[in-house]
Amino acid sequence: MSETQQTATTLRHLNVTIIGAGIGGLAAALILQRKGAQVTVLEQSEAVSEVGAGLQITPNGLAVLTALKLNDAVAWSSQRAKAVVLRGHRDGREVLRLDLDQYAADLRYYFVHRADLIKILVVAAREAGVQVRLLQKVERVDCGPKPIVHLANGAQCGGDLVIGADGLHSQARRALNVASQPFFTGQVAWRAIVPNHSKLPAEAQVFMGPGCHLVAYPLRDGAMVNLVAVQERRAWAEEGWHLPDDPENMRGAFAGFGGEAHQLLSQVQDCALWGLFRHPVAPHWHRGAVALLGDAAHPTLPFMAQGGNLALEDAWVLGEALAAQSGDIPAALESYQRHRQDRATKVVGAASRNAWKYHLRPPFSWPAHQILKLGGRFAPQKMVSQFDWIYRHDVTKQG
Repeated sequence: MSETQQTATTLRHLNVTIIGAGIGGLAAALILQRKGAQVTVLEQSEAVSEVGAGLQITPNGLAVLTALKLNDAVAWSSQRAKAVVLRGHRDGREVLRLDLDQYAADLRYYFVHRADLIKILVVAAREAGVQVRLLQKVERVDCGPKPIVHLANGAQCGGDLVIGADGLHSQARRALNVASQPFFTGQVAWRAIVPNHSKLPAEAQVFMGPGCHLVAYPLRDGAMVNLVAVQERRAWAEEGWHLPDDPENMRGAFAGFGGEAHQLLSQVQDCALWGLFRHPVAPHWHRGAVALLGDAAHPTLPFMAQGGNLALEDAWVLGEALAAQSGDIPAALESYQRHRQDRATKVVGAASRNAWKYHLRPPFSWPAHQILKLGGRFAPQKMVSQFDWIYRHDVTKQG
């Protein structure tokens, strides 16, 4: 029997229900189906799609996509990031350039439209035999050796294992953990996509201002630019990525931004606004035959671009744990949490601490920018490699 055939029969008696057809849920479905499990994904929307948003695939997430043989599809649908450039907000003058081509030449970073990545994953999952059921809103999950998923239409389903990949407001998380109140960070974020009239290169541009910053990077063939704009403020906004807002509010919040940032903001016609809330990493990732994955287990702020990448890591480690334990679900889930919880907590903490660096106000901003300039001039390799512990982590090669 070939290695491929052995892999495909490892979990052949396992019936799995996954709640949520996002990045983590679809990746887990594909991984488990390829190992022989019978997987059904429940998605509450009427279509498996994500619109109007970009994301960054960093090398740790790409390692999983490579192991799944999806890296070429991702490369064809993405822009490969050449650099990260920090700029002042008034005129866009360069403060620090992190040259990824020169100082991380062996790694690949990609800018990808979320809809394109979701499409790649759902096509691969369906080709492997995963069943994706739409318009399936989950009302609650009962834990136990034979878990039950209760749907809003009155139906019930379950299987040998239920995986909650259902995001920030996860019903599976609610079933496993005592409810905890997230707290407003004092920051809100806008997201928009605009045409790339100025031919922005394949670089992440970070415009740093007092109490706010704007991130811009190109998507697909470079025809469009993804914008994420973060502002510190007392007035909180509702949590959720798809809440529409008036573009004039976005422009007003960044009225002091000039140069390229001003030009990009002037093109915004539609945008979404949401409040940034801190959720604790779940203390319990599993009970009985129910497990959490991705944001359901460890919601993260967007300042290290790790939400989707951590979910990909989770999916791989969960699949490997189930295979290593030959389908012994309690032992596999214990191993999964043990291997993932500390890393997820550390990455979430790093993201939570990262925003202030871009929001310095006078008189602190000028000397801080000078230090960044000196670091870029005299220690560029160190500046690029400071987060290697995140980006060079490869779960597909872990023992």
